Amino acid sequence: MQELETLRSEKADFETLRTSLDDLSSLLAMEGFTEEDQAAAEKEVAALQEKLDAWEWKTLLGGEHDMRSVLLTIRSGAGGVDAQDWAEILLRMYLRYAERQGFATKVLDEARGGEAGIKSATIEIDGAYAYGYLRGEAGIHRLVRLSPFNANNLRQTSFASVEIMPVVDDDTAIEIRPEDLRIDTYRASGAGGQHVNKTESAVRITHIPTGLVAASQSERSQLQNREEAMKMLRSKVLQERIEEQEREKQKLRGEYKSAEWGNQIRSYVLHPYTLVKDHRTGTETSDAQKVLDGDLQPFIESELRYFSKN
Repeated sequence: MQELETLRSEKADFETLRTSLDDLSSLLAMEGFTEEDQAAAEKEVAALQEKLDAWEWKTLLGGEHDMRSVLLTIRSGAGGVDAQDWAEILLRMYLRYAERQGFATKVLDEARGGEAGIKSATIEIDGAYAYGYLRGEAGIHRLVRLSPFNANNLRQTSFASVEIMPVVDDDTAIEIRPEDLRIDTYRASGAGGQHVNKTESAVRITHIPTGLVAASQSERSQLQNREEAMKMLRSKVLQERIEEQEREKQKLRGEYKSAEWGNQIRSYVLHPYTLVKDHRTGTETSDAQKVLDGDLQPFIESELRYFSKN
């Protein structure tokens, strides 16, 4: 349903753009073109250029699942408590990016660190083309900074992984047999009040054939968490199929690399200088704080161009 509404909206936008181009052509063809007419035409050209730029990005979002909403999972890696703190910083960054884009967000699952930060978290980002925009964010993100958790304030390198999956709302799109599932319940560990923390409302579902696991503890009832976990599991199964297809294509082109911790896609350096650099596209900025506050669009736009060429 969301995809249909998006297509209708895009069709209406295209018709509006075409009408504006026709009106501009008529204006430029007028006899006795005055300075006032020229000023109006220049203003209209600038407005149309902005709309055409927006349409250019739409042409880069032509993947089969790009129009979908997205599930984004962050896991802390090497670096101890610093890595867990880094994972939470990334979580905040993506939540702020989603807010900037007008996307709705929901935390589905979160495992807090013992001292600070998070061990992992999964959020749903709901909006047209959320998956298309964010699919290039999957990979290892590296942070270099002075550790706030070290008594000597030494420089620390931390890692966190980001996993991106398209949301699958239609349970007929991905068939999962009930006999292939193992379902466990447990007490939720995060905030949520007495009911959430004192009853086994959290649900973990394991897909036995693939070993994929999905968990949800954000809802008050076990039934609601089971529904959320199943939606997450369908997304994981679909993403695995997408990645397997991409691996096969890369093998045919001789480009395949395994997703190891050494294959960072982006570095965030806060000491001894400030720099955020994407190692695939070469896009970089010295304003690291701006990026961590959710200003990811320059990196995402360069990712879209990069993937369209590769």
